[in-house]
Amino acid sequence: MKKIGLIGGTGPESTIMYYRELEYGVQKQLQKPVFPPMVIESLSVFQVLEYCAEQDYEGLTRYLLQGICNLAAAGAEYGAFTGITPHVVFDDVAAKSPIPLVSMVETAGDEAEKSQCKRVGLLGTLPTMEGDFFQRAFAKRGICTVTPHQDERLYIADKIKTELEYGQVVPATQKRMVEIAEGMITEHHLDAIVLGCTELPLIFDQVTLPVPALDMMRLHIQALIQLILREE
Repeated sequence: MKKIGLIGGTGPESTIMYYRELEYGVQKQLQKPVFPPMVIESLSVFQVLEYCAEQDYEGLTRYLLQGICNLAAAGAEYGAFTGITPHVVFDDVAAKSPIPLVSMVETAGDEAEKSQCKRVGLLGTLPTMEGDFFQRAFAKRGICTVTPHQDERLYIADKIKTELEYGQVVPATQKRMVEIAEGMITEHHLDAIVLGCTELPLIFDQVTLPVPALDMMRLHIQALIQLILREE
């Protein structure tokens, strides 16, 4: 089995999900009592968001790259981020990484293309919604990306930072986020809503939308399971 290295802590809730679903997912695939080797380097989502707020992308690249180098030093053969926001500098980190990195954005783009999506709505942190790394990846597949209105983007970003990063699901927040998603679906005739933050499943796993919700985290996890089991 291939040894995967994860950049965790961006945030802890998604890191826990990655660890659990990778370990048990591999066991389920093999149908025998085995857990794959894995190493986790826990960084801070708040540090990542601070770098983004200051537009210090060189600093963010160095911060993440040091984590990747630590994973490689611990024997990881492949690396992956457990958060979507760090993908704002994915290409720069990947270019300098001592090990190959698996992109969550590219994995989601492949699934959206496979599902014949032409227009998707993106929810996530401000760097994700207002940046262009996600939009470029989908545009090259012929998929248009729509984001919420500015006040809605600010609301979502604040609730991710102050509630979901701590594992808190507040009913009023869940209700408002679902309303935002449903409004986008109606206004823009969307084919899917993309959960562009690995904490958003805490909100949307418990609801049914009029169109599919593409969970970037779980799509990424499934891709990593297949990578771990390559040549098994």
